[in-house]
Formats: sequence, structure tokens, C-alpha cells
Amino acid sequence: MIGVGAFGRNHARVYRELQQAGSVRLVGVVDPDTARADAVAREFECKAFGSVEQMLVTHTEVQAASVAVPTVLHAEVARALMEAGVDVLIEKPVAATLDEADELIRLASEHKRVAQVGHLERFNPAVRATLPLLKRPMFFEVHRLSVFSPRALDVDVVLDLMIHDLDVVLTFVKSPVKEIRAVGLPILSGKVDIANVRVEFESGCVANFTASRVSTERVRKLRFFQAGQYISIDYGRQDVLVLSVGSAHGAHSFAKNANEWGTQHPQIQMEKPATTAEEPLLAEIKAFLQSVRDRSRPVVSLEDGRRALELGLAILAEIARHAGRIGVTAEVRGQIAEVKPQESDL
Repeated sequence: MIGVGAFGRNHARVYRELQQAGSVRLVGVVDPDTARADAVAREFECKAFGSVEQMLVTHTEVQAASVAVPTVLHAEVARALMEAGVDVLIEKPVAATLDEADELIRLASEHKRVAQVGHLERFNPAVRATLPLLKRPMFFEVHRLSVFSPRALDVDVVLDLMIHDLDVVLTFVKSPVKEIRAVGLPILSGKVDIANVRVEFESGCVANFTASRVSTERVRKLRFFQAGQYISIDYGRQDVLVLSVGSAHGAHSFAKNANEWGTQHPQIQMEKPATTAEEPLLAEIKAFLQSVRDRSRPVVSLEDGRRALELGLAILAEIARHAGRIGVTAEVRGQIAEVKPQESDL
């Protein structure tokens, strides 16, 4: 486990649980804050290292690693691991720039490494239960609100929180982006803390995203419409609600759940697809380890991570342009990277 801050420690916890189940051995944790590394190593009964180089020299048997260092270090750390023959699970966003993402894709191919990106919500039971329901989504309304925490101030709210939903919507829609409208502002940090985005896809689908890390409440919901259906995902509760017009196999009338709706709208049917509760991080790491064992393509590939990063960077560029138009450029200090579209990209 490379990087054992708030989220990296959770990775170490899951690896320890899997070790107790007999499916993997947690060799050690790496962090330049050696006191923190030592504390986590004691907690999970493994070894502590101050650098990747130290770990690689003393433990050549390491086969796989999670990378949860600051985003600006993702490429550097993942490069060292893949060149040493180690498969990697890289926390989102995959890298700080598209050039770095492209380098990681090249390195994984060159060294024949399994490389997965930590887009956690792909492994949410509610998202998994929704995949078989997809037809042609045409409108999304997405909210991801969180209370302020200094844990991820190396990136803005778009690459910290919204990128989860960008990845999910890109996976659901499977269409190139046509147009982006975005506004965002720094509130409690020097980077964008709250943002609202409208994305139109070539397919005609429109998605509205709101992300905030300065909210008084925690909300993680995604809702979308497709022909004859409205589908609502609650990431936190890990459940899905499907409202369909007319009869649908396995659906139940609102009369069984809400008398008023059932009486007034008998043609509207409600269904709650079955989900199996599971911690998304556990599911994500299990999927990564399975890809390592059978050398298969990860559920969330580097290319997937690059697409989400590209859209996130394009959104940041639009936020910067909007700030310039309304005269608050000096207030928006988020790190805006230049986006270089390629054929078939944004």
C-alpha cells in the first residue's frame, strides 16, 4: 500500500481483511511520513517503508500495489512500480495531466502490467444493479455534496468528488461529449470547492452535475431518464428505484407502496432491483486482485480513467473561462490544465 493517509489506510485495512481470509498477503505500507507508516504497519501487522525504492529493494516478491499518494505523484509512483514488474491500482484521478495518463497507458502496455483506476462508484452495488437496465439514457441529474475536509486539497472538487459521477455517466452514456457549460468557485480553499456543470453528448443526452465539498449535508445521488423510465440511484444507501410507465415485468404498482400515487397514477409502476450489499472498496480491490491473478483487463482501465480525467480537465477549463467572463479570474485559483483534444475525444 503506497500512501497511507485517510483513504490509503482504508486500502490497507481491506488488504488486511483479505489476508485474514487467505487470498492475499499484505507485505507492507509505504509513506514518506515514517511515523504514520509505522503506526499503520503496527495496526495491520505488516512492515513500514519510507519510500517505494526501499520497499522494492527489500521485498522483490511484491506483485501488486495500491497507489493513494497525492495526484501529482500518481505518474511518478506508478511508473516506478510498473517498471519493477508490479501491477497497480491507482486512486482517482488517474493522473494530474493527460500526458501523464498517456504515459501510464504506454508503460502498462510496454511492461505488460495490470493497471486499474480507483473509480470506486463503479463497484457500488446500486451501479452494478443499474447496468442491465440501461437502454438509451437521455437526461441525468447528479448531486454529490460533502462537508468540508482538508484531506484532498491537492485537487479541486471536480477531480476530487465530481469525477466519480463523470466516470459513471460516461460509462452509462457511451457517447462523445459535444458541449460543456460550467461554473465553479473557491469557498474555503484555494481551489474550486463547488461546481455546477451541464454536459451535452453527441447522442443528445444531457447531464447536469453539482458537486460541493462545503455542504452542511452529505448527498450522493444520480437520477436519469430514458424512454418510459426514471431511474434513481442512491450511492450511500446502495439502492436503485425504477419508475416505469405501463406494465413492467417484476414491477409493483405504487398502490402497494403509496396509496395516493397508486390511486392517482395506476399506470406508473415501481421496482427496486435486488442489490447485494458490499463495501465498494472491498469489491474494487477484489476485482483488481482477480485481474492480477488471471491477467485480465481491469473493470476500470487506464483508458477509462483517462476519459474521466479529460472530461474533468475540460470542465475546469470551462470554469476558468466562465470566471474570466464574469470578472472573478483572480478568485478562481484551481489548477486548470490545458486540454488537448484528440480525434474521437472531447
